[in-house]
Amino acid sequence: MKRVSLTIILVCFTLVLAAQNRDIKVNYKGAKPSISDFAWALLSSNDNEEEDCYDELFNAIKQAWMKHRKGLPLDEGETLTVDEKNGYICYESKYEEHVGRWEMCYWNEADGKHKLFAYNVVSFSNGKYSPGQYDGIAFYRYNNATKKMKECDDTGVDVVYHTGDNVFASYALPRTGKDILVTIWYDNEPKKITLKWKGHRFGK
Repeated sequence: MKRVSLTIILVCFTLVLAAQNRDIKVNYKGAKPSISDFAWALLSSNDNEEEDCYDELFNAIKQAWMKHRKGLPLDEGETLTVDEKNGYICYESKYEEHVGRWEMCYWNEADGKHKLFAYNVVSFSNGKYSPGQYDGIAFYRYNNATKKMKECDDTGVDVVYHTGDNVFASYALPRTGKDILVTIWYDNEPKKITLKWKGHRFGK
């Protein structure tokens, strides 16, 4: 039952991302927003939605988030890593051989006026990449002046989930460093590609 719920959460949350094409206000205290501020802005941007699937989503991520803030233990199989220093968050849910991973991080852009925020979903079974239909990565550009972010595709990342030779591709956000790692899951040996951060966009 938990595995079914996990799949529903994954599907619904990515549908939220795909449908979201509006400005999202990022509220924060202090001189600049943290990764927690970006994450909460995204999570709370759909509080008024009525679809049942949002309840599944928020019961997983929001409850884990609140438990973490209160110092309470998470449910069995759940972990939540909030690394404010490195601007990185990772929520994982494990059930039997299945692992669902939700990552978030951000980059300061070279112009000093924007930040790039990313959200990534990957799924594994028995240690191998096992993508659901809606696994993927999304980017949001944050404007320091307006304190709002909006989904964008001007990132230099040519997002591909299924290559021309019938092989899956997955993405991993950096906890340390600034580059995104792409893995092409060939059966004999996965191929790693590094997308380097250039200050505004990524490149090889």
